[in-house]
Amino acid sequence: METKDFYFDLPEHLIAQRPGETRGDDRLMVISRQGGGYRHCCLKDLPELIAPGTLMVFNNSRVRRARVYGLRLNPPLDRETEFLFIRPLAGGRSLADMDGIFWQVMVKNARRHKPGHCYRFPDGTCAELVPPELVSPAEYRTETGGEFRVLRFDSPLDESWFDANGHIPLPPYIKREDTADDGERYQTVYAEESGSVAAPTAGLHFTQELLDRIAERGIDTAWVTLHVGLGTFLPVRTEKIEDHTMHSETYTVPEETARKVNLAKAEGRPVLAVGTTSVRTLESASGDGILRAGSGSTRIFIYPGYCFRIADQLFTNFHTPESTLLMLVSAFAGRDHILAAYAEAVKKQYRFFSYGDAMLIR
Repeated sequence: METKDFYFDLPEHLIAQRPGETRGDDRLMVISRQGGGYRHCCLKDLPELIAPGTLMVFNNSRVRRARVYGLRLNPPLDRETEFLFIRPLAGGRSLADMDGIFWQVMVKNARRHKPGHCYRFPDGTCAELVPPELVSPAEYRTETGGEFRVLRFDSPLDESWFDANGHIPLPPYIKREDTADDGERYQTVYAEESGSVAAPTAGLHFTQELLDRIAERGIDTAWVTLHVGLGTFLPVRTEKIEDHTMHSETYTVPEETARKVNLAKAEGRPVLAVGTTSVRTLESASGDGILRAGSGSTRIFIYPGYCFRIADQLFTNFHTPESTLLMLVSAFAGRDHILAAYAEAVKKQYRFFSYGDAMLIR
């Protein structure tokens, strides 16, 4: 299939630039996975749209304040540089003088930033760009080209460092700076494990009240962790989607979640994945229809033709044209069904992307 097969026209004014006034006060399109028919509802209707006994699986990853600005200490001096911190890496094992703490980063105007350049961050911390070949494991080397670089620090960075120095990493289609409100609204109410550079946005709709109503209806819940990484910010640049390579992301499936999912599958109860990140975790950690507990990394790329092993239903946002996320939901419900539903959403003026409205595919 070709990337252009997943294009659709989207008026710019439908790209949500801010969250709704009240969390959970959003619109919900319900689409049939098989027939493609759809209906228009609200988020408050969600518990009644899910059958008792269903198991909902949520991603509890927490967004790190990963957008950090540093001043370049090489000529021209005092030029502010925007970094997006992706993840820490092991490195420097071959050179004694390269020992340190290494971070994979995305940097704006990457061609201007070369190994040996140094930067000072708001609290006075300094770091140096180093060649990616000094970083291990080897699989990361192919992920540090283009816009990506490696920064070496003299000491570890903890979450308090990011809280003090960083900004919420709003996606590039939100054309504004982050605000104090984003610190709360671009985070799920159940976020626990810090490490994502973008929110698992399907979860942004849920309030504690909605979760309580879901539980009261006899709908079970379980949790996985997948730290959203580079792929969220990268377009598909290949003509044929089969030629696209996903960047790796780390995930964890707790023992209790594996037990609940495997029991639901054995009893014929549906598993409803909340968000594409939950789908990718469940499918990555399964084999022969059995979900396995543990941690790992995944590059899974789900597009039409994929046979789902675990997820039976999906709650998700509306995704960007020609994106891997749109390809995933097209694999789940059929490309024609999804594009027809998106056309209806545009007609009905749904709000799109991270701070937009939602879709339930069942």
